[in-house]
Amino acid sequence: MSLLNDRRTFFKYLAAAAVLTPAARALAQQLANTRDLPALANAEEALQAMDFEAVAKRALPPAHWGYMATGSDDDLTLKANVEAYRHIGLKPRRLVDVSKPDLGVDVFGERWETPLFICPVGGQRAFDPEGELATARAAKARGHKMILSNVSTYSIEDVSKPLGSVPWQQLYMPVKWDDTVKMVKRIEDAGCKVLVWTVDLLAGRNTPTQSRFWLQDTRDCLSCHTGGRGVPIWRPMYEGLGPTYNPKDATWETVDKLKRLTKMKVMLKGIDGAEDAELAVRHGIDGLIVSNHGGRALETLRATIDCLPEVTAAVKGRIPVFVDGGVRHGSDIYKALASGARGAGIGRPYIWGLSAFGQAGVEKVLSILRAELTLTMQQMGTPTVKDINASRLVKL
Repeated sequence: MSLLNDRRTFFKYLAAAAVLTPAARALAQQLANTRDLPALANAEEALQAMDFEAVAKRALPPAHWGYMATGSDDDLTLKANVEAYRHIGLKPRRLVDVSKPDLGVDVFGERWETPLFICPVGGQRAFDPEGELATARAAKARGHKMILSNVSTYSIEDVSKPLGSVPWQQLYMPVKWDDTVKMVKRIEDAGCKVLVWTVDLLAGRNTPTQSRFWLQDTRDCLSCHTGGRGVPIWRPMYEGLGPTYNPKDATWETVDKLKRLTKMKVMLKGIDGAEDAELAVRHGIDGLIVSNHGGRALETLRATIDCLPEVTAAVKGRIPVFVDGGVRHGSDIYKALASGARGAGIGRPYIWGLSAFGQAGVEKVLSILRAELTLTMQQMGTPTVKDINASRLVKL
């Protein structure tokens, strides 16, 4: 069994094994010849979004990496989000004119250049000194919609400047309703058109992977996090408000109150079943994001791409449905669109890019995914987003 301790020796052994098929022996020989790729010297060297992950891990302190990389419990839902896309096959059509691909989609009367959007990720100055400002510049440069986290290290007013427009604003609702009123008014006064209430963390979460990475971090975290390890340093959207958010007593009546409070479109993020999707429509919600918080809310073991068809079937086209979680390739975006999503969001991939190379890294992640989606649409014989539907998918 010592052969197993040397990957190349083991694969050479398999390549010479007469009991294997020629194809299997050829693959083993290819793996035996594989060398570990050197670290990226710059963002432009990346060929896939995943290329940034290892660079980001090397660049970040353990605690900061753990905050982003963690899932709930055993991280199985996080992994399921990614793995589920590998069990959806594509059925292309040939001899279709795909010379002029159009990735545009219409959302709330606005034309998006592409259905790929940037999900809210909090505390981005933990990954790059410019944090959300660098992400905003990348979003503007590449023509993507951005949803700003409520626990952003820069305010909505600050981020709007490099973005060149007002982002959609994610909401972690303050526990005190008076604070919610003040926060929502501030967001609306900033010119925001869409408020995205995240409802999948109202009862908290269990993230042992994050805690394990904290234990590996030998820095004096309290020198920065004076409120305690993991307590945000910058939280400008909560200035002048109480320190707590995510009210455990929130109900659908709270949805009604929030709708009455603002003229902004109100979406719910974290809906993953038909029953809640139907209730959302009934309570006047303007859109949904099928999400499990990147596998870091609850260990449901249900991938968001698998939940998506159930939600879109319940909604019946009455409101737009979006999805996030597990998107790593342009073909994943295609599968989400074919499953009924109006758009697909990314979180960790652009944070890997941000951690590795700042704005340039985010731009390259967005560029790669857009190019991959374009190629997938052309290869599938679907030159526009409206041509994409479930008939192009097959469960494996």
